[in-house]
Amino acid sequence: MAKQDKETYDSYEKDVYDNPPAGPMGVHRGARSAASRAMPYVIVIIVALLAGLLFWGVYSGEINNLKMPWSSQESPTTSSAEKSKNSGSKSKSQSDSASGNKTDTSNTDSPADSQQNDQNADQNADQTDNTTAQQVVNTGTEVRVVNATNITGYAQSKVDVLAQAGYTSVSASNPTGNVPSQTVVWYQNETDKATAENVAQTLGISNVQQSDGLVTPIVVVLLD
Repeated sequence: MAKQDKETYDSYEKDVYDNPPAGPMGVHRGARSAASRAMPYVIVIIVALLAGLLFWGVYSGEINNLKMPWSSQESPTTSSAEKSKNSGSKSKSQSDSASGNKTDTSNTDSPADSQQNDQNADQNADQTDNTTAQQVVNTGTEVRVVNATNITGYAQSKVDVLAQAGYTSVSASNPTGNVPSQTVVWYQNETDKATAENVAQTLGISNVQQSDGLVTPIVVVLLD
């Protein structure tokens, strides 16, 4: 009795769910074409190529030469002319600057150079004064004529010759101490050199020497 009362599938009333339609149902998709299946791979390859080209352009610098359609068009001739003009202007400016700096440097004397120039000028002036003093014959210079010979009145005769030549302070004397080995005209200072040479020329003496410790500025020692 219990077996007969058990509910089975057939004991329920049939409805629409017990008779489903034929064929596929739900989220089932149909078969895709070969083109649609290959499209993702094609897109990946294109993107990879574009990325590679972009990397190469940035690394090599060629991307700067890339002209976009919306960018202004500039002819190569015009660009080259402008570059040449700018380069010429820059070179001229640098040349002017260099010339100006050079001129300023050449016209500007340092304190050391000015001091050196002043010293040179003073030395030249001193040399000029000494040369002038040496070249002037002073007939008023005191001259002493020493007779170192055995000829009496020989020194006085030379004094007379010098007096006739215009010398106003000439005296004759005898030797004291050592005498030189030959006739000589001695002078003490460089300023008396020209006068001593003139005295020697007047007396026909060729030996003229500078000597210290003289009694008078010029001394003539006669030995012959």
